[in-house]
Amino acid sequence: MDAFQQLLDTFFDWKAMGEVLPIMLTVGLPNTLLLAFLSGVFGTVLGMLLAVMGIARNPIPRWIARAYTDVFRGLPAILTILLIGLGLGPIVRELTGSTNPYPLGVLALSLMAAAYIGEIFRSGIQSVDKGQLEASRALGFSYGSSMQLVVIPQGIRRVLPALVNQFISLIKDSSLVYMLGLLASQREIFRIGNDAAANTGNLSPLVAAGIMYLILTIPLTHLVNYIDNRLRNGRAEKPTPDDAAAEIGKKGANKGASA
Repeated sequence: MDAFQQLLDTFFDWKAMGEVLPIMLTVGLPNTLLLAFLSGVFGTVLGMLLAVMGIARNPIPRWIARAYTDVFRGLPAILTILLIGLGLGPIVRELTGSTNPYPLGVLALSLMAAAYIGEIFRSGIQSVDKGQLEASRALGFSYGSSMQLVVIPQGIRRVLPALVNQFISLIKDSSLVYMLGLLASQREIFRIGNDAAANTGNLSPLVAAGIMYLILTIPLTHLVNYIDNRLRNGRAEKPTPDDAAAEIGKKGANKGASA
């Protein structure tokens, strides 16, 4: 019984959770969302560029896109963040005089996200039937216009669930930016929970951080499933007034026959 109570006190100390929750909501949550949003936007732009390079007719852009993707998908996330944050930190400090590591954290997350998002876009674009491109070319569109107006939009629509999944990964990977030594006002959810756990010797603040991440990611996971089902099955068809009237008439006819 004592062991069970000790386990509860270690992981579910509601007082410790309550003390860390306000700063987690006011500081950690906005910083986590900001890191994920900024890196998602920049990663999407760069990822689209990599996707276009990856399907280009010229082999040089294809090789560049392939090499970039292999490198940033092959390296562990923590290693990439440390190499960029600590390696470029002195250069940025020399050029700008700023010691703020926050932009470098966004840069590292963006570069990693771009490698994955680029592959997502490329697979989506290449999944579009070739007849779409041929039909648009037959209508007089150039190759670039056909890709921009016909093929790429269809490819993006097909990979929306995968893009939302990547955003979920960015929310979780933002916890690794704490390795760069963020300011107190820049701490994300994990760093706040980790600091509180280190100060109190209790793991409940980390459990609170985990609950916060679940609150963010579980609804997004269900959103992915909804989008995927919607794209696969389309919108549910509603009965037209004529169909409804036919059903009513059918029921009336059946009643008359039974009478």
